Amino acid sequence: MGYSRTVVDETLQGKECSNGGAIQNGREILLQAFNWESHKHDWWHNLHGKVGDIAKSGFTSAWLPPATNSLSKEGYLPQNLYCLDSSYGSHDGLKSLLQKMHQHKVRAMADIVINHRVGTTRGRGGAYNRYDGIPMSWDERAITSCSGGLGSRSYGENFHGVPNIDHSQAFVRKDIIGWLKWLRKTIGFQDFRFDFAKGYDPKFVKEYVEESKPIFSVGEYWDSCNYAAPDYRLDYNQDSHRQRIINWIDKTGQVSAAFDFTTKGILQEAVKGQLWRLRDSQGKPPGVIGWWPSRAVTFIENHDTGSTQGHWPFPTDHVIEGYVYILTHPGIPTVFYDHFYDWGNSYHNQIVKLMDIRCRQDIHSRSKISILEARSDLYAAKIDDKVCMKIGEGSWCPSGREWTLATSGNRYAVWHK
Repeated sequence: MGYSRTVVDETLQGKECSNGGAIQNGREILLQAFNWESHKHDWWHNLHGKVGDIAKSGFTSAWLPPATNSLSKEGYLPQNLYCLDSSYGSHDGLKSLLQKMHQHKVRAMADIVINHRVGTTRGRGGAYNRYDGIPMSWDERAITSCSGGLGSRSYGENFHGVPNIDHSQAFVRKDIIGWLKWLRKTIGFQDFRFDFAKGYDPKFVKEYVEESKPIFSVGEYWDSCNYAAPDYRLDYNQDSHRQRIINWIDKTGQVSAAFDFTTKGILQEAVKGQLWRLRDSQGKPPGVIGWWPSRAVTFIENHDTGSTQGHWPFPTDHVIEGYVYILTHPGIPTVFYDHFYDWGNSYHNQIVKLMDIRCRQDIHSRSKISILEARSDLYAAKIDDKVCMKIGEGSWCPSGREWTLATSGNRYAVWHK
């Protein structure tokens, strides 16, 4: 199957499971706490009022939007990294939010945008590739030669239209590490999400994580799934896709997890009457969770794939089935803000119930799964011999009187012992 990585410690430590607690050792549940339009809504203040509910629901970490000064209001064209006055709110508002999150034992995840940076001054070639007058005042040597600078060529893909950072430069890495340590020790962020991870060598993520010591980190290695011509239907076999994500994780020295884009791509096709896709040729889950679940961060939607961008959306009438899958399965599940807070109490309460089952039954990132059914209209699985679940139109229930129905809804049901 082509799967290769070095051996990682998959042992478990502790079994803490309390709402509002920082559940580690594979017992993470993440909240993406923003969407593409959040910059319009005094966001730090908005989240401040939701911290209690976020903690009570059982989230261990909330991923916040990029908090630094940026040319774009969404935060993904950063300039002065040490300025935390942004379209989401003020520096003081952010500090207040992080303090409240700390009090409620919900970790704050910073969105780390270090593939590219907008300059303050025109330099070589007339491009804005100098950073005069602000902290981290680099010159053109900090920028890759393929994006208008005097540095080395880029290791990965270019983020077009803005200067891409050359991480092979020692002075660049020193400055970035200093900034990451400042975010951790002075500002109060505890977790990191690395944006556009395809743009630079994962060995630099290893260095940054080892030096700044976030509690948890995850990379956005967003690669295209395999589609077959002429109708560009999703291939059943996505092994090469998940292998590329696993290679990225491995090259970070296993210090960072990665978003499981393979699972998202397969799951959002499977729920449309192709649930056979959810069992690979070895009888395992077909995403990264089937090969390396302790480093796979699963999700249904994010600010790029969904929200108002809609680049790769999950079918809206199957969203809860998607959450039934990721919240009962191994891996590290992520809930999207819109589904939790903007789609009404029914969605919020169904997701909370699924999170509660995961926590009470101690389902974690390394849980063992047995896939019992995978056909067009039905997918059913047993997890750790503690939970059974089904999604799809097909009828199914576990055999044995020891199983109790824990929750059910349109096209799904979950049981526990």
